[in-house]
Amino acid sequence: MVPASWPREEPLDERLLLIDPRALTLRDARVRDLPGALAQGDLLVVNDAATVPASLEAVTARGEPVELRLAAHLGDERWRAVLFGAGDWHTRTEHRPLPPRLSAREALLVGPELVATLERVDPAQPRLVDLRFSRSGAALWGALYRHGHPVQYAHVARALELWHVQTPFAARPWAVEMPSAGRALTWSLFGALRARGVRLAWLTHAAGLSSTGDAALDAALPLPEHFDVPAATVRAIAEARLARRRVVAAGTTVVRALEGCARLHGGELVGGEGTTDLRIDRRFRPRVVDGLLTGLHELGSSHRELMHAFAPEPLLARAWAHAEQRGYQDHEFGDVCLVLPGLTPA
Repeated sequence: MVPASWPREEPLDERLLLIDPRALTLRDARVRDLPGALAQGDLLVVNDAATVPASLEAVTARGEPVELRLAAHLGDERWRAVLFGAGDWHTRTEHRPLPPRLSAREALLVGPELVATLERVDPAQPRLVDLRFSRSGAALWGALYRHGHPVQYAHVARALELWHVQTPFAARPWAVEMPSAGRALTWSLFGALRARGVRLAWLTHAAGLSSTGDAALDAALPLPEHFDVPAATVRAIAEARLARRRVVAAGTTVVRALEGCARLHGGELVGGEGTTDLRIDRRFRPRVVDGLLTGLHELGSSHRELMHAFAPEPLLARAWAHAEQRGYQDHEFGDVCLVLPGLTPA
């Protein structure tokens, strides 16, 4: 499948592949057709995390160039990050040179007013580090937005600006990469969904890095991620369940937040913040989510593994072959699919 190299001018024109794991059927549609695929009373849950400029150019005390790619906010001025060697997004991540070997207490100069000091280097994955910035609060956020850039990959046609990697409803700056399943969900589409009788709910989940180019490190993704599930969303899900309506997650991050939250509380969904290390694969049986709106993810990725919790592999393989034959595009600016049992007929 060919990666999408740039966002479409009209998100509602993006292709939508409808996958029904109950009927074992596939159907081509557009994102603008999403309201017709859902039923009155269904609940669509979206991730409202805004994307931060998580790629930072830095140099070591010896003058060696390093890219600091933020992976998770650990609180205050502390972050977890992945280190890359010289180069930039024009080079595929798997072809980037390794960063210099660094140890705890070494400092990286990000800008004249911002230094990152390594607190911990992972013994198994030395590119994965915990660090502390020299600024905190508003001063730190200001420096990150001055010096940082969006994380991007070599399949994108040109340099991204921060507005290219935001969903229309982005709120708190928690995500280091865009929760891309929500990118095409425009406010006009929300209006059409409401007119259809589909309910909407929100949560915030700190979407992490999708790839580092290091096979061993990528196998550990996703790293633990922070979430906040509002009490109103918990109530909306309970009401949908009581009415025997379906809960649809807009993106794998929403699945991880809801299922991770329930797992932390013995199977019960409880409002509030938390951190989940939940890895969802074909053995997992969702307790909260019935269906998934997501991008088209390549075989072997953690996102593709998560999809196996919602549909059998033979159906997903058939869906991917169909999508490739019909010219669907993948990656963060690509087309999407809806995996949901009992899809409304065309």
